[in-house]
Amino acid sequence: MTRIRILWIVAGLSIAASRALAAQTPSAAIQAESPIAAVSNSKPWEYGALIQGGVGLEQRTDFSFFMVGGHMGKVLTPQIGSGSLRGNIEYSVEVFPLWQSYTPKFQRISCTGTSEPVCSAPYTVGGTYTGVSVTPIQVRWNFTHGKRFMPWIQAAGGVVWTNHKYPAVGDLNPDDPTQTGPAANTSVWNFTPQGGIGAHYFLKPRRSVDFSVNAIHISSASLGDKNPGVNVSLQMSVGYTWWK
Repeated sequence: MTRIRILWIVAGLSIAASRALAAQTPSAAIQAESPIAAVSNSKPWEYGALIQGGVGLEQRTDFSFFMVGGHMGKVLTPQIGSGSLRGNIEYSVEVFPLWQSYTPKFQRISCTGTSEPVCSAPYTVGGTYTGVSVTPIQVRWNFTHGKRFMPWIQAAGGVVWTNHKYPAVGDLNPDDPTQTGPAANTSVWNFTPQGGIGAHYFLKPRRSVDFSVNAIHISSASLGDKNPGVNVSLQMSVGYTWWK
């Protein structure tokens, strides 16, 4: 093999290598510029920790909430659609080992009998309720058209257990059995249908800070004798997520 042929072969290999490198470089650059691409071109798992809190609305403006917990999700689909609505579907679960609700304190009595009710001395109800909340059904649509900012919308349903029947009911009127009679109680179990919006902001590939706003309804579905519930509460969360 002559030197000229060797030079032609080396030149050809160099050109082929440079073309291959040039073809790969834009993809690598896009991947580096867009952390969302790394988690939307696959079906990753998502693990996060979050803090959430908020207030009651309508007749429950004197209620407030605070909770600390974790989030685990799995992207189920590849990207669907195009443009600004392009996204994927994620299924996730949230658990709050610490769930608290702060409610007004007031006095009530408990009575038995009807014609001549026998009543207890007044005692205090309400105050702080502590419990555990589990949201086993959470479905999200992640909008994946961005580079670092990935909004979502979600619908979810869960349950909360509290250390006392929530919320408190009653008054000091012995002639009102709906508030002071044997059936004037709620339940330690309540359901939490909810919906909300939020976003991941990727600080670097596969690491994001998260923000959300959720409207949450709290109701025992009549598991207790009375079901006053919390018709709607507005709760905000902040968290941090690892994508695997």
